[in-house]
Amino acid sequence: MKPRKLFTTAAVCATALSSYAINIGGDNGVALHGSVQADVLFPQEDETINTGKYDHDILFNTYADLNMISRYVDAGVRFEFMKWPLPGYEKDFSGWGVPHIYAKGRYKGFELTAGDFYEQFGSGFILRTYEERSLGIDNAIRGGRLRVTAVPGLRVTALGGVQRHYWDWKTSSQVYGADAELSLEQVFKGLGNRNLTWTFGASYVLKRETTPGQTISGVDYRLNAPENVSAFDLRSHFRKGNFDVMGEFAWKGQDPSFDNDYTYGKGTAVMLSASWSKSGISALLQAKRSENMAFRSQRMMSGTSCFLNNMPAFAYLHTYALPALYPYATQAAPGEWAFQGTFAYNFKRHTPFGGRYGTKVKLNFSYIRGLDRKFPEPLVGNTIIGTDGPKTTFFGMGEAYYHDVNLQVEKKWSQSVTQNFMYMNQMYNKTVIEGEGGRVKSNIFVVDTKWKIDRRFTLRNELQYLQTCQDERDWLYGLLELSVAPYIMVTVSDMWNCGSTGTHYYNFGVTGNYRSNRLMVSYGRTREGFNCSGGVCRKVPATHGFQISYSYTF
Repeated sequence: MKPRKLFTTAAVCATALSSYAINIGGDNGVALHGSVQADVLFPQEDETINTGKYDHDILFNTYADLNMISRYVDAGVRFEFMKWPLPGYEKDFSGWGVPHIYAKGRYKGFELTAGDFYEQFGSGFILRTYEERSLGIDNAIRGGRLRVTAVPGLRVTALGGVQRHYWDWKTSSQVYGADAELSLEQVFKGLGNRNLTWTFGASYVLKRETTPGQTISGVDYRLNAPENVSAFDLRSHFRKGNFDVMGEFAWKGQDPSFDNDYTYGKGTAVMLSASWSKSGISALLQAKRSENMAFRSQRMMSGTSCFLNNMPAFAYLHTYALPALYPYATQAAPGEWAFQGTFAYNFKRHTPFGGRYGTKVKLNFSYIRGLDRKFPEPLVGNTIIGTDGPKTTFFGMGEAYYHDVNLQVEKKWSQSVTQNFMYMNQMYNKTVIEGEGGRVKSNIFVVDTKWKIDRRFTLRNELQYLQTCQDERDWLYGLLELSVAPYIMVTVSDMWNCGSTGTHYYNFGVTGNYRSNRLMVSYGRTREGFNCSGGVCRKVPATHGFQISYSYTF
């Protein structure tokens, strides 16, 4: 069957199923919800941006979810079709079938799930399974989970199963875990009356991988890896009035893997976060030290697959195109020292800086360095495989990985015109994050203007400039967007490398919304780079062609 026909059939069948499901739900206390999503690319070869050749005339990722919700029982199923996936996903991502199915029962503070589920303990230092379709991540656990909330203020979770690896669930590796969280203000009512909340949490995760003896490429011996790897997490979260502070500590046992060069050092992570806010002003400070905290259910795997945990990136998440050109990816395996802070202030109306409508100012900074690592003498050839890995001191810092200082000002000039201004200074260690390229130091300027013409029409314009003497040198970006509420949005943009290549990455798009339907059609070029979310990144190849994205929820 042709790809085009398969895509059309899957989309029509899923939409028909969802319509039928809506009609049968309701009166007996059962509700049916779901969604259909299809992302399609009709690729064109483009030698200017080095797209390469394509094996198929159409590439697409398709998802269809159906969930039943009732008072005591929930159930759900997801169908996925990625036989010819969008460019940039890992080889094993290709496939189709029903990779996600679950049933959940609950009664008087007890909840039992069987099938596929997602879970996070604390900040995710030792366990976070989730779905991020733009990155090709779905590391759900297939097994069972029991959650108990029968005791006021106490939540206990226990789980076990095997982790999804694209279209496979390797039973040679099992995951077990338990988590407990106690909210003191629910136990001691006097704390809640004082506007105070205090939570303590503890977690444990066990990875059991029953293939300990494995051959390592490039050496002439087999790795004697531990069959069981344990990880612990302790945390506390205190909040009183406008003040909020959180601390967390995690530890991971010996876990030689692809990420840490198959060494036997233990992993640790420490995080401290404090914030304060009141009307018109807020401040946040965070610090994190992590070492050897890449934690996979399959130690031989690479890329974004089989991760049991997630180390959050202490880097500002930019939505503008040029500030996001060099996104930071968390260096979980070697480790890092990371600092982040935000200060925001609203100048009141009718003040010298506030003017007639007030002014919002936000200052953000991120500063990330490696650890000061002392490497042991190699045991075999020029490798440290089989050793305890590099030695570090807690406060010792190594080379700079990344920094970002940006100032944002939002100014409303009239009832219809608002502008956002941003200046950003960035250093991106491309060698550490991508493998080569040296340090890229840049200054970035952004002006974002929104003009609300009337109740239906809004015109928005972005002008961005990135100045650097490294990599591909300077960039210019322009965008013009017309919105016709609530149905249509038309966008024209161009990202131009005016520094070295002179290449234009143009894009024309139309987005339509009607009730629960959303359809986007666009044509243009996409630059080769990285798509990142939460410190996890996927390399995206250059593409050129028509793109269609459709979603429907019910």
